[in-house]
Amino acid sequence: MLRISKKSKLSGAEVIKEAVKFFGPEGYGLKVLEEDSCCVTFEGGGGGVYVSVTEEKKGNTVDIEAREWDFQVKEFLRKLK
Repeated sequence: MLRISKKSKLSGAEVIKEAVKFFGPEGYGLKVLEEDSCCVTFEGGGGGVYVSVTEEKKGNTVDIEAREWDFQVKEFLRKLK
């Protein structure tokens, strides 16, 4: 299991939107199990990804937990502003 974080200048809603685009049906094809303004849960390919956003004074912290999607999570964080 991978747990990783990154600071982002994007709003929480923008991070979630980007995560759905990247991991969801139009991206890697994972099923969106649950989606909210602060978090989204994906499942598929024998694992899953959980993305959550914590708003802070300057930017946001994006926390991701993943099973079997480590490479893709790191790729997503590299592309995230």
